[in-house]
Amino acid sequence: MAQVMPVVFVPHGGGPMPLLGDANHHSLAAFLRNLSHSLPEPQAILVITAHWEAPLASISSAAAPGMLYDYYGFPAESYEFHYPAPGSPALAQQVLDLLRLQGIAAQLDAERDYDHGTFVPLMLAYPAAQIPVVQLSLVHSLEPALHIAIGKALAPLREQGVLILGSGMSFHNMRAFFSGDPAVTPKSLAFHQWLSGTMGETDVAVTEQQLVHWQAGPQARFSHPREEHLLPLLVCFGAASAAGQPAQQVYEGLFFNTWIAGYRWG
Repeated sequence: MAQVMPVVFVPHGGGPMPLLGDANHHSLAAFLRNLSHSLPEPQAILVITAHWEAPLASISSAAAPGMLYDYYGFPAESYEFHYPAPGSPALAQQVLDLLRLQGIAAQLDAERDYDHGTFVPLMLAYPAAQIPVVQLSLVHSLEPALHIAIGKALAPLREQGVLILGSGMSFHNMRAFFSGDPAVTPKSLAFHQWLSGTMGETDVAVTEQQLVHWQAGPQARFSHPREEHLLPLLVCFGAASAAGQPAQQVYEGLFFNTWIAGYRWG
């Protein structure tokens, strides 16, 4: 039996900028480059990406996904990045089966290519592109409890050596990133401290309730005017929750004057 894999949530930064040497991404890019060194070697990687939403949970099932450059206004080289990791139709089918087993509506998508929520962190963390990768979408409803339930359904994959990787941002307010307002940093810090405290709570039932009602956190809607970048974290929590262990904060840093974090279970 393969080693039980950790579950990891990473901030993926802004568009392709972690790959372009942007000064605001130096510490984040260094974290992502070092990530694989602290993890067991995965048999496959399942990425829950903030950059894919669908009416129901959708799973990329192509054997050889292409590239989806879902950003604009960046240098020409940003549209030439290539991440040739194979897909895994078998893993995609297993994800589908696990979700349906728990009554969660899901579908395969053989057309979905690697979006930047997937290829940017993986180009840094697993540059050899040899490990099979499957992507999982968010659900349009953005319902917190549903995304936690999706994660819980996926927990058996950990025992098969699958790395469950949430790719989003713990803070995601585009206006705040580029604002000169001195209030931005303390507002982001308030949510950052609440979120890290929540993730580090030893009673996972308490953590779950706090995440379901995340909007009640300090500066929650300032930190996430729309919550799609937070939800991969909730899927990760769900996948790890059966083990009953709190998350470990494995990254924190200032990003365009806002606080962001990464977390790991196991």
